[in-house]
Amino acid sequence: MAKYILQRIVKGILSAICVVVLIMILVYSLMDRGNIFGGDSNYTKTQSNARVTYEQTRYQVFGYVDYVNYSDYITRQVKSGALDEENRAAAALIGQTPEKDSETAAEYIRKFTEEYESQGYTVVRLDADKKTNGRVKDGGQAALFATRDKPLYTRVVSYFTDMFFIDNIHYVDEETDIGERGLTFTLYDPLYGGEKFSPAIIGNGTKHKYLLYFDNKFPWFHQNLLTLNLGESYTVNRGVDVFETMTASQGSYVLSTVSYPTGHVEESADNLHTATYAQGSLEQSEMYAARFVDDYTNTITNKRSLSKLGYSFVLGIISTILAYVLGLPLGIMMARFKDGLLDKIGTLYIIFMIAVPSLAYIFLFKAIGGSIFKLPTLFDMDSGSKLMFILPIISLMLPSVANLMKWMRRYMIDQMNSDYVKFARSGGLSETEIFTKHIWKNAAIPIVHGIPGSILFAMTGAIITERVYAVPGAGNLLTQAINKYDNGVIVGVTLFYAVLTVTSIILGDVLMASVDPRISFTSKGR
Repeated sequence: MAKYILQRIVKGILSAICVVVLIMILVYSLMDRGNIFGGDSNYTKTQSNARVTYEQTRYQVFGYVDYVNYSDYITRQVKSGALDEENRAAAALIGQTPEKDSETAAEYIRKFTEEYESQGYTVVRLDADKKTNGRVKDGGQAALFATRDKPLYTRVVSYFTDMFFIDNIHYVDEETDIGERGLTFTLYDPLYGGEKFSPAIIGNGTKHKYLLYFDNKFPWFHQNLLTLNLGESYTVNRGVDVFETMTASQGSYVLSTVSYPTGHVEESADNLHTATYAQGSLEQSEMYAARFVDDYTNTITNKRSLSKLGYSFVLGIISTILAYVLGLPLGIMMARFKDGLLDKIGTLYIIFMIAVPSLAYIFLFKAIGGSIFKLPTLFDMDSGSKLMFILPIISLMLPSVANLMKWMRRYMIDQMNSDYVKFARSGGLSETEIFTKHIWKNAAIPIVHGIPGSILFAMTGAIITERVYAVPGAGNLLTQAINKYDNGVIVGVTLFYAVLTVTSIILGDVLMASVDPRISFTSKGR
């Protein structure tokens, strides 16, 4: 068993990697990268050379290219000591044409070109774009940059090597003066005034201020030492990791009395335990300076409603439980009274659910539920009403009920025609005993294999159902990412789906082996 599971885990990891590679080929190579500007209002506002440089900066953000601006190159030269501050302005000033470059600028432009062309970059120089009267157009200033398409293998390697981040005291730039770096363990969290017993590990020089802490929110114990990065969102939730996008709470803010490190107290939604480092934030904001004593100022806010993953899981798990509770008994009854009235009605329902497109019956039940039963047809996170869950749960449950009825009926009928059933009848067992003690147990074995998958995939959400009812869930997230060409979210969510698929298959096999003694994952050589 252990050897089999290990083999499946290894194969599953390889499968997930292959899925990520295929998706990256699709979104980064086969799709027109210019589509990312379809809903970009900033792109339409720029023109001339400014539009070209803006394109390259966005290509870099979206992961298409490595992009180096000449001004950034000059800044690095100053920091390294290769260029002094006196000649910085002269070196950074690009002439409207190469002939108009100063000697200092020409020298550093030559160095910039040689350095990056040797690394495989394409160096692009844009001369000033002028009007007919000789004036430079808006956005037409001269520009110089180097760009290089990211190879697929480096993109894949960096994606997986950066997937898990272990926080450490060297996260903050070594040149930054932050005081003594290190970790502090305390039994009395200072956020509770140092009076409440609450163990915590606090860092300085780390990304997160709190690496471990306790609070009154499930699961009560929290850690930031090891975090999962599924990729950064570019448009759906700009600048936020995909995993955080799926797991962060939503809705309106939940205010509470917060005592900040400086002693300032106010009603706020800030969760100080989630504070991360933001360099220079104290100097740039008087508000931060009044609240915080260091640059750990970037916090996540407490919100009232569930996360995207939470909404999808609640809807999915309830609909899955109801589907099994209804579908299995009905399938058994259809097989028990084969060709009877119940079997015919059930078969008609199964055919209806198979034949009618899912979008059509979802809108049908939405119309019926909204007009006749006056149930909410759209999600409102801040309403607090549980009634808005009813129609999405029914829409998710009904096709699953039909599927379970179909397969349970089929497996039961297959078992009814087996030889052991004939021997049981000849031995004097009643039909009820045969069904409950023999046929049902054997027929349920294939059904058992799908239980882990049904539970795990409740977390992924139902794309169509969530779109129709405006459910702020994980299924809706993928469609938003596709519509907005958010490559980071597409890759991250796809990997999440792939891992759940592999996990559900392994758990299904293990569960089948536990209920059926005839199944074994070990083999003996002959």
